[in-house]
Amino acid sequence: MEKNLKQSQSAIIKIALFGPESTGKTTLAIQLAAHYNTVWAPEFARDYLQEKWDKSQLICDINDMLPIAYGQVQLENKKLAVANKYLFCDTNLMVTKVFSEVYYNYCDPLLDKAAQEHEYDLFFLTDIDVPWKKDDLRDRPEGRETVFEVFKQALIEAKKPFIMLSGDKDLRLEKAISIVDDLVKAKEMGLSSLDFVQIYEYGLSIDTIGKQLQLIKNGVPKATLVKPATLNNGILKLSEAELREKVAFFDRKKESLSLLKFVPASGAATRMFKFLITFLNEFDIKNETINAYVNRKKDNELSLFIIAMEKFPFFKGIDVKLREEFPDFDALDSNYKNYYFIKFLLSSEYFDFANKPKGVLPFHKYITNIATPIEKHLYECGSYSNGGSHLHFTVSEGHQSQFEGIVSSVKTKVEKESNTKITVSYSHQNKSSDTLAVDMDNKPFKDEAGQLVFRPGGHGALIENLNNLDADVIFIKNIDNVLHDNNEQIALYKKALAGILVELQTQVFSYLRLLKTNSITAEQIEEIRIFLEAKLNVEMDPDFETLAADIKIEFVKNALNRPIRVCGMVKNEGEPGGGPFWVRNEENKVSLQIVESSQVDLESDDQAEILASSTHFNPVDLVCGIKNYKNEKFDLKEFVNCNSGFIVEKNISGKSIKAYELPGLWNGAMANWLTVFVEVPLITFNPVKMVNDLLKPAHQAK
Repeated sequence: MEKNLKQSQSAIIKIALFGPESTGKTTLAIQLAAHYNTVWAPEFARDYLQEKWDKSQLICDINDMLPIAYGQVQLENKKLAVANKYLFCDTNLMVTKVFSEVYYNYCDPLLDKAAQEHEYDLFFLTDIDVPWKKDDLRDRPEGRETVFEVFKQALIEAKKPFIMLSGDKDLRLEKAISIVDDLVKAKEMGLSSLDFVQIYEYGLSIDTIGKQLQLIKNGVPKATLVKPATLNNGILKLSEAELREKVAFFDRKKESLSLLKFVPASGAATRMFKFLITFLNEFDIKNETINAYVNRKKDNELSLFIIAMEKFPFFKGIDVKLREEFPDFDALDSNYKNYYFIKFLLSSEYFDFANKPKGVLPFHKYITNIATPIEKHLYECGSYSNGGSHLHFTVSEGHQSQFEGIVSSVKTKVEKESNTKITVSYSHQNKSSDTLAVDMDNKPFKDEAGQLVFRPGGHGALIENLNNLDADVIFIKNIDNVLHDNNEQIALYKKALAGILVELQTQVFSYLRLLKTNSITAEQIEEIRIFLEAKLNVEMDPDFETLAADIKIEFVKNALNRPIRVCGMVKNEGEPGGGPFWVRNEENKVSLQIVESSQVDLESDDQAEILASSTHFNPVDLVCGIKNYKNEKFDLKEFVNCNSGFIVEKNISGKSIKAYELPGLWNGAMANWLTVFVEVPLITFNPVKMVNDLLKPAHQAK
């Protein structure tokens, strides 16, 4: 036998089966080779040791390790020369190395070095969840868990790319085939085997990663604006009588409906304090006054913050803490007082507001208490409930306990005052919705440890959270859009939007049941066509009138059978964010959409002009119906425009990166919903995008 431990090199994809004895390695190698019409490399040690046993009734000992290693390498190289694209190795030198260490507490340096150096595109670590089968060469049915952990640790320490396979032989084969197919795709994208394993363990599909990389490389297609949605041309305006009518309709129906309020609240409040963070980073109190800094930087926001400091709901709490830390606080120069106030506000050792979620921050000051947005949403939720109120927050996992603490402290009081039983639930953004970061050359970005970097997929990822909820009517509102007083006025418009939704949904369901009977008349189809155009803003095919009856039925059925959203729109007063537009999609169909300015090609004079002519703004005040006429939940992921989204640029450890963010929750994620826009008053829109917004009348006691 040639004593050579050198592994032949080839473009063939080599998969190593790895694990303790009797864990299905041979079975899987044979199955995979048959599936991919190629060869597999058997375990040399089996024939070698069987021959030794047959001749002398002797079992393996330490002196057999190197001969087995030489024989295994020779056999693998031989099979590699005739393999068809893939080679599946029943064992490898890493197995021999581990067995040597487990049985004899020793591994020959030649074997150890070769085992470390031999490369495979992937290792399948075979689990011990299959029965141990005795034969002449197997002698250790006990302690399988310990041996398995040794095998696993060997792969980890050697930094080998591996995925564990569990289950019966059919399940393992199915899983292995899927993984091998995805591994090939990953390599075609230029990803390494270790990259592939990291993506797999993260829970992302390689197809999803491929689409993300293509979108980043090619750019997300810009929205094609046709015209702004305006009053009576995409935006419904209710008279006072119509408003009361819709509210009354909802109040009559709500007892038979399950209601839920959905509040995205997972983001930290960092941007809310951005100008204060910049101030702390750039200001040198020993060499400059705050007034000089304000003049030098033309920082009017900082000036306003300091002038109105005592009006903030958190002022007293920070002031008390400052006086505890500085007994001579009153004697300090005003520059130092203001500087320390801002420092305590943001310092992780004290209040750390910029790293907390907005929901837990003090927003509103009352005579007897300070209220957070969480408390305000509890009150608002109760104001349009049917005796039972369900409030759902999306939160980051690390912040959920803070939400629970606040809810626990105020829930009983809110329930008593609103005469409503409140249920609060939470969900976290699914990691599988995260996206892969790339460098400025569109290559996957890796951190200092050589690991791929993933970023949260953005607001649009919450479509999955919404998809997991179950209610007849879902109210959606951002965490920071709350009001100091006037919950009754807010509830009035919420109920009006809900009334419109339920009324439209009732008619939609009636039409869908009629269409199911197959006894619909031409007049009824025409009635549905008019309803789709007039009430649901659905653009009909220009040739609709000439279509055969069965095609017309299929068209209107498909148009009607969708989730519905009724969106409040306020007059545009220059706030940043999305607005309502008529938009043409890739299939040349025009529909109502909420569009962000970043989705528009601002280099096009025509598109920029349409954007500038928008009359209304989306305050993210939505009421949704997510069930069909059979009372079954829609799969909301089926109604996402996957070709939309955003490319964002960020900075990680001083390096610029790019990443794809999923279609926004009320943008592309709801692009294929039935959509109705309704004008609502400005009182319904009171976001706190930056801390100074808390000084606006909507957030101050009257």
